[in-house]
Amino acid sequence: MTKTLVFTDMDGTLLDHHTYSFEAAKPALAALDKKNIPVIPTTSKTFAELQPLREDINLTGPFIIENGAAIFIPHGFFKQKPSGTVWVDGYWCKAFISSKNHWIKLLEKISGDFEGSYKQFSKMSIEDIQACTGLDEQSASLAAKRQFGEPVLWEGSDDNKQLFLDAITQRGAFPLEGGRFIHVSGNCDKGQALSWLAKEYQRQNGVAVQTVALGDGKNDIAMLEAADISIRILSPVNPPPDVKKEEVYTSTLNGPEGWTEMLTQLLSL
Repeated sequence: MTKTLVFTDMDGTLLDHHTYSFEAAKPALAALDKKNIPVIPTTSKTFAELQPLREDINLTGPFIIENGAAIFIPHGFFKQKPSGTVWVDGYWCKAFISSKNHWIKLLEKISGDFEGSYKQFSKMSIEDIQACTGLDEQSASLAAKRQFGEPVLWEGSDDNKQLFLDAITQRGAFPLEGGRFIHVSGNCDKGQALSWLAKEYQRQNGVAVQTVALGDGKNDIAMLEAADISIRILSPVNPPPDVKKEEVYTSTLNGPEGWTEMLTQLLSL
């Protein structure tokens, strides 16, 4: 017996890039639920942001936040306490990196060399966050509640951006470029988190696991490369991520339309 787990990026993948709607994904979500296939949000979003979304979409299983910084597993999803986890906010939490303050202090050390080239997420007002993400006020305030990494909105030249990436990398950060932000954090990514959760599922349930991953951005590459079935979702704003893998599927439709299109085909929903 093989158990399928679906790991999905949120913005631009399960959620429409412009409207944040998941309406077009509802047929596939219903079919996956019927087949008892867990859908695991694997996102750059925060814990606080994901809670109302999970409720809206009716996703009750584990979820991966802040580009693989941590996995939160609801009580009862596994028979036993997952290995290496601690109890946080009603979930078993597996954290892979240091908290956000560590990365904010690192950015302070180099801020003088790149003055005026970027905006730090933690220093933005709710209005600033709304302006650069298109989120409403409530959603923007939830996005501000980061626990691990520190996103940076780059406003300088491409040449200077490379110097910035080099400078923070030399100081121990692992920068990751998402759809809108450079995420400054530690050695974590969505792929590591996917692999850890798949192994834990296999260990606890004694079944082979097949992982399916869907994403549309650079920060999804590690997840797409780690999955058994890799699906790039077409984006209206970015080219498909460059995935170093022999077999990669690409949707012909954008966002949640592409999400339903590919899962319906590949999983025979």
